[in-house]
Amino acid sequence: MAVRRILASSGGFMNNGTQGVLRPAGIFNEALRLTGKDRPKVCFVMTATGDDKGYLTMSYESLSGHNVDVSHLALFTQPTADIEERLLGSDIIWVGGGSVANLLAVWRVHGVDEVMRAAWEKGVILGGVSAGSICWHFGGTTDSYGPTLRPIQNGLNLLPYGNGVHYDSEAQRRPLLHSLVADGTMPLSYATDDRIGILYEGTEPVRVVADRDDYDPATGPAAYRVEKVGEQVVETRFAPGSSF
Repeated sequence: MAVRRILASSGGFMNNGTQGVLRPAGIFNEALRLTGKDRPKVCFVMTATGDDKGYLTMSYESLSGHNVDVSHLALFTQPTADIEERLLGSDIIWVGGGSVANLLAVWRVHGVDEVMRAAWEKGVILGGVSAGSICWHFGGTTDSYGPTLRPIQNGLNLLPYGNGVHYDSEAQRRPLLHSLVADGTMPLSYATDDRIGILYEGTEPVRVVADRDDYDPATGPAAYRVEKVGEQVVETRFAPGSSF
């Protein structure tokens, strides 16, 4: 049976010092490594920004010079490829950030949600940033509806947890996730600071992955488990490289 893996993150690519030019960082490089392939097939899915052409261009450019085959699946204004063939034929599916509410709605119209599940069960590595992290979970905190964050609870639920992204850089994220766990709107949840990802195998969190290897383990960006214990919400910090 194939190992089902998801790499849910608040990172994956970093600016190389030139405006608008990205390069794969530690999280995405870990996804490449996990394929075990000499030349992995990478599929970008940028539904959350309405298949923004600039985002796609940057994504393709980011992998120039890398030993990969790159494709994408766009859904606006119609699918650009056979959905099953494109997704099931990939080694990595990387989902970009944007509106997770819009992403989920459009995916369901086209049946992408079911194909993503099939890809996961086949062993295709699913990954992404922000909306591309929340989508795999039960739900999470989102700015899809406006500047005041709100919960979303209709994720694909491949991972039966709440999800918090940009946990250290957007002030509303942490208190809202705590309150949602406290009142039962969200189940046990996992969160990532910017530049941090969580690797899941099956439905279990396995390890914290970082975009760089020089973060201070005590004070740098990290991942978190947020759970209700009795009447209290307990947050547990996991430094990069930690196992759960």
